[in-house]
Amino acid sequence: MGGQAPTNCFCVALSIVVGMLLASCGGGMGSTSMKASAPAITTQPANQTVGAGLTATFSVVAIGTPPLSYQWQKGTSAISGATSTTYTTPPTGLSDSGSTFRVVVSNSAGTATSDAATLTVNSVSATTDVLTYHNDIARTGQNLTESILTTSNVTSATFGKIGFYPVDGRVDAQPMYASNVTVPGKGMHNVLIIPTEHDSVYAFDADSGSILWQTSMLAGGETPSDPRNCGQVSPEIGVTATPVIDRTRGPNGAVYVAAMSKNGSTYHQRLHALDLALGTELFGGPVEVQASYPGTGDNTNGTDVIFDPAQYKERVGLLLMNGMVYTGWASHCDIRPYTGWIIAYDASTLLQTSVLNVVPNGSEGALWASGAGLAADNSGNIYFLDANGDFDTSMNASGFPNNGDFGNAFIKLSTSGGLAVADYFEMFNQQQENSTDTDLGSGGALVLPDLTDGAGQTVHLAVGAGKDTNIYVVNRDAMGKFNPNSNNIYEELAGALPGGVYSMPAYLNSTVYYGAVGNPIKAFTIANAKLSTAPAFQTSTAFAYPGATPSISANGTSNAIAWAVENTNPAVLHAYNATNLNELYNSNQAPGGRDQFGSGNKFITPMIVNGKVFVGTPNGVAVFGLLP
Repeated sequence: MGGQAPTNCFCVALSIVVGMLLASCGGGMGSTSMKASAPAITTQPANQTVGAGLTATFSVVAIGTPPLSYQWQKGTSAISGATSTTYTTPPTGLSDSGSTFRVVVSNSAGTATSDAATLTVNSVSATTDVLTYHNDIARTGQNLTESILTTSNVTSATFGKIGFYPVDGRVDAQPMYASNVTVPGKGMHNVLIIPTEHDSVYAFDADSGSILWQTSMLAGGETPSDPRNCGQVSPEIGVTATPVIDRTRGPNGAVYVAAMSKNGSTYHQRLHALDLALGTELFGGPVEVQASYPGTGDNTNGTDVIFDPAQYKERVGLLLMNGMVYTGWASHCDIRPYTGWIIAYDASTLLQTSVLNVVPNGSEGALWASGAGLAADNSGNIYFLDANGDFDTSMNASGFPNNGDFGNAFIKLSTSGGLAVADYFEMFNQQQENSTDTDLGSGGALVLPDLTDGAGQTVHLAVGAGKDTNIYVVNRDAMGKFNPNSNNIYEELAGALPGGVYSMPAYLNSTVYYGAVGNPIKAFTIANAKLSTAPAFQTSTAFAYPGATPSISANGTSNAIAWAVENTNPAVLHAYNATNLNELYNSNQAPGGRDQFGSGNKFITPMIVNGKVFVGTPNGVAVFGLLP
């Protein structure tokens, strides 16, 4: 009969909630599992392109009988712990470019290997930050991630002034740069921080020049300070020292700023913490700078010396280290009473944590360093050159002044138990230098990287110079202290810098660069942990007062450029090949004054980052880069 199944063989399928029972032809009823399916990849990992320093994420979509397991590979080698549907690399470097990544997906039925995806890593203009004076806490002045500006393209034909960002006062501090900052409601920006002597802090988009925010450091009824009968910072004093940025604090990062102001005859020094993205005050700030320290020196009450905000300005760049913000205080010229203060604050709370005075039983001994920052090593020690002031030649058993007065010394501070002098070097003729204002404090200290001497031993050095024309190289583990007959010092280059130093050196590739007053920038090379007794090379240009503070850009060890500003009218930005100090460019070369940017400003430190050079001026920041 048509369509009738044979009586001896038929199939029955019965579906029930618990499972599925199958009747087989010619056989009895039995229970079996569905056959597992091997993995199949439906969406392959895609090639990724990122900027150096960023991470890259690869992903895959696969089907197959669960559970599926994943093992990502770089090339053909398994990556430890990379066992999910996505894999995110560590921060990438240029050496990672061209690497391939694939994933093996497996289950009980088999495996499937994805196509390989290629990672491309580019040097881009938004990966490097400059968050502190001269780039790092050692104050080397080197940016080793500059891949845009090269010794070939920094010429007047291809490089020049591309912008000018006007502000409301003099820019004595070095501008700061934070890349890829998310500004609520405004998207992501590379942010340029510019403080002014008019007590304003600006955040510009570093690329377009648009203002993201502007915040005044003044309380109600206040103005910036007058110059306090001193022409060093004039015509007003607001924010003089280079701030410091901590990108991990607060909701968006924090900018720490020291600012001076006045209300009538009452003067204020305050420490602010500003939200990097918004410019709003953080941590209950600002806080008034107030301090006392045991001593009977200038402005004592009989038992303690008292910090008088009217008598000081914060000139040295702020130091951020191990969660603390360190400030150092300069006088107004040599107008007494004043002494040498270093004051520390907790970066999270703005609470004062430690106070030190390095001339507590005498007078003077301020910190100014021509605007250079307090330097530090990786062990938490601070280094600076103290200015002219009382030095106590009566020593205790450890070789330290009995009265704790360290005027005109190269000083090392420990911070682990609060601020304290850990070591120092004082020249034998300190009395003559102090009495004639030929002091060490006009220059900035630089902490050198670990070096190997002629005996194969690792040595830890720092270098400094001031008005007396000598370069002093100290062993940070034994600085030399004081001998009234001769200098106990690791190395001294007497008379190496005629004209004296009112600036900060820079360091790159075993070379120290100094720009003394009326001198060319001189490069002293290092061999066997000793500076060359004479410069190995120097610029063709001599820099009038205050000399020059060089900054260095390089891509690793290649395309190294030394930058410096000449304090003339018009001011001149110079760029030199750092390997020989032959000039590549200066801002007077282009016809028609194309690259000129106004008159000079003392102690200006050029800041180079992500293809641009930022230079402070009396009324804004000039921006240089590759011409469009």
